[in-house]
Amino acid sequence: MTHIHNVPHILTNGITHRNSPQANPGYESIGDGSLIKTRDEKLIWVNNGERFSFDHEQIKLGNYTPFYFGSRMPMLFVIQKGFNGVIQQPPENIVYCVCTLQAIINSGNNFFFTDGHAIDNLSSCYKSDRVNDLKSVIDFNAVKATDWTTGRDLKRKMEAELLLADDLPFKNIAGFACCNENAKKQLVEMGVDETMAYIRPNFYFKV
Repeated sequence: MTHIHNVPHILTNGITHRNSPQANPGYESIGDGSLIKTRDEKLIWVNNGERFSFDHEQIKLGNYTPFYFGSRMPMLFVIQKGFNGVIQQPPENIVYCVCTLQAIINSGNNFFFTDGHAIDNLSSCYKSDRVNDLKSVIDFNAVKATDWTTGRDLKRKMEAELLLADDLPFKNIAGFACCNENAKKQLVEMGVDETMAYIRPNFYFKV
């Protein structure tokens, strides 16, 4: 998810990490600043599911660009409602950059993935060479849930992540999902091909 104002830079440079030489100098953040700060310093074990083994490499979350596997995540709720000190954003300001897992693999980009929210100590982190296990590792019933208060540990599992090490070229982006026709019009005016702009109101919370 990103602010719609960041799309022109993405069209030219792809999805860039903030430490990239190609980073957007005018990047407009919609995230939780306190969470971003926590991620900057958070080290996690790449334990491949061996939760009580610590003989593994560690990575710093702030060095990776996170992707969700689903839509309508708890963080989107926070952004749309303006909770936790986050500046409230109307749905029209929020755009999904949609990528397929295969496109990320084809890009040659190094990545990791987690079976839950990456900062949660109950979550495990996996190397990219375990990608064939992804469907069994991640609880996609949780990812697709619409109410994360209905089950124990559901929210953590719902927020499983793919952590991308480097910039992702625009050619590896499948499209952009937005909330309504007005947002799509803005995307097209920015230069997004109409065939890559999708209206998906069910990806958003009602306001």
